[in-house]
Amino acid sequence: MRGSRLLLQRSHALYRRSVNTWSAVGAAFTVQQQRFEHLKKNVGLFGVSELSGPAGFQMAQHQALREAEFLVHKACTHPPGAITVETFDQLSDSLCRVADLADFMKVAHPDAAFREAAERTCVEIGTVVEKLNTNVDLCQSLKNLLENEAVLATLDSDTRRVAELFMFDFEISGIHLDESKRSKVVALNVKLLDLYHEFLSGSQLPNAIDKQVLPEHIRHCFSIDGNRIQIGGLHADSPNELVREAAYKIFLYPNASLLLCLDELLACRHELATLVGYESFAHRALKGTMAKTPETVMKFLKLLTDKLSDRTSRDFKMMKEMKKKTHSTNPEVMAWDHAYLSCAIRTEKFNIDPSVYSPYFSLGACMEGLNRLFMQLLGVSFQAEQPKMGELWSEDVRKLAVVHETEGLLGYIYCDFFRRLDKPHQDCHFTIRGGRLREDGIYQLPVVVLMLSLPPPSGKTPSLLTPSMVENLFHEMGHAMHSMLGRTRYQHVTGTRCSTDFAEVPSILMEYFASDYRVVSQFARHYQTGERLPESLVSRLCESKRVCGAADTQLQIFYAALDQVYHGIPQYRSTTDILREIQEKFYGLPYVNNTAWQLRFSHLVGYGAKYYSYLMSRAVASMVWRQCFLQDPFSRVMGERYRREMLAHGGSKEPMLMVQGMLQKTPTIEDFVDALVFDLDANVKSPP
Repeated sequence: MRGSRLLLQRSHALYRRSVNTWSAVGAAFTVQQQRFEHLKKNVGLFGVSELSGPAGFQMAQHQALREAEFLVHKACTHPPGAITVETFDQLSDSLCRVADLADFMKVAHPDAAFREAAERTCVEIGTVVEKLNTNVDLCQSLKNLLENEAVLATLDSDTRRVAELFMFDFEISGIHLDESKRSKVVALNVKLLDLYHEFLSGSQLPNAIDKQVLPEHIRHCFSIDGNRIQIGGLHADSPNELVREAAYKIFLYPNASLLLCLDELLACRHELATLVGYESFAHRALKGTMAKTPETVMKFLKLLTDKLSDRTSRDFKMMKEMKKKTHSTNPEVMAWDHAYLSCAIRTEKFNIDPSVYSPYFSLGACMEGLNRLFMQLLGVSFQAEQPKMGELWSEDVRKLAVVHETEGLLGYIYCDFFRRLDKPHQDCHFTIRGGRLREDGIYQLPVVVLMLSLPPPSGKTPSLLTPSMVENLFHEMGHAMHSMLGRTRYQHVTGTRCSTDFAEVPSILMEYFASDYRVVSQFARHYQTGERLPESLVSRLCESKRVCGAADTQLQIFYAALDQVYHGIPQYRSTTDILREIQEKFYGLPYVNNTAWQLRFSHLVGYGAKYYSYLMSRAVASMVWRQCFLQDPFSRVMGERYRREMLAHGGSKEPMLMVQGMLQKTPTIEDFVDALVFDLDANVKSPP
């Protein structure tokens, strides 16, 4: 063990002498990468040798399944002890290393053959995982450990928690039920997969109407297909009120079959939750989160609504005044007006023009800014690496090694930042390989991908970012650093594999850094003149973000409350009736008859009963920013505390304990609410 650690340290030292210098980071995102592929062999995607072609997914899958079979046998036959948890984690890792990579490739690879092969692998491994979660012998080996007090007393807290998390996975799969009920759980899970696919597909489909229904002068605003008009979105930013109204009423017009699909989806989730012993799906989903129970979430949302009430009313009053200026025939602010009018008010007050900011935010400068910030806070820097042949799925992807000044190499970030044909327009963080302490004593380095939709460089002009793109870059890099610095013993709880309402804290915290002039002034220079971004522009940008902030927050509260009620105790009435009631209680703008916004609420699938998480994470991030970084955003002392208390544990520690460690107090729901309200009232992103 000692020898392997010495070997690892030596390799890190050698690595530091051979990598590019700090200044190369910005250049890596400004100039085209050199290619010497004709001189080298194809190493496969992410260096996985099997993945030099689409057929390699099946090879990697078979290898993972053979390894899984061996590990299942080992777990079931070995006496209970720490090795039981280690074997479970190895089993999880062997499957995740293939499944997570395939999950990313099925959406990101430009070659359809790779995408299809990755999709098949996801399905195959998903099926195996479902079977493992209902493997009675495998569960019994873990149960033998958790019920043996003498052995349990010898386990460290991380090992014990991971054992409990694995057992939770078994329990929600109905492992403790009799055979008939267990079969029912499996059947419900299979049915839910189909319902998820049906709902997500349906939520993205446009609605079509006869073009004669719409006034002739607005038809050109939509897609015309013969005698039909296709409306595939809300057109919320259109200056034409009639366009916004028509789009809202038509795009959100109820689809009978999709309403049935949603009813069935929610009913299946509830039945599944009650079968495995929970009062509702929300109760099951919130176990292990910061909030813990649906009752706490609703208390948070109601208290926040009460605290924002006067501010929200003022925002809607401002919108009404703005609507008067547009000479609208309808003086009332309607649901289709919210986004447009709040933007119009911001424009009138601050006239923020993204094109004024973009020349100061070249991608290379932003990456050097992040590099400098992480070095100051955490002693961590980026090193641009030359990828090997076949390692990347697109030539515009950049590879960064993340290196600590004393600990050496921490992991790799693949930056898939630029727009391209058929690439999803979404900003995401993907875990490709989780960090863990291997059996040979060497740490398995984490590998992640950050996917953005930035404009590519053109000619002599580098990639220039708008302020919102800069914020998104910082946000996603917060996730990446969580993955790099969450150096847990077990990959099951590595990095962002933690509760949903805590996972967004590191990423949202980075948004505060992105809005602080002391941070921005370190890197924001005009790409042609070298002029520094004026402080007044950053101040105006921060102030503009708070315009109609209460109304915008209230809209998110409405979505979160709707999500909670849908996943709570069944009310045996239509989802539209529930929507109408929750909108009246939690929004402030009237429900529009014959609309079903819930059918476009695709987050119901991926964030069922957890949509509140973004608000709660923002509250925690706000408190951490004000208490720990507002005075000095470059404080190494606070940076080290942040790593030690929040980033290092991944999901191996209760989320609220991590928050307590960082804030050095136990925050209440009232504290969460006050933090969000404070953000709206004061420019907390600048020093006092």
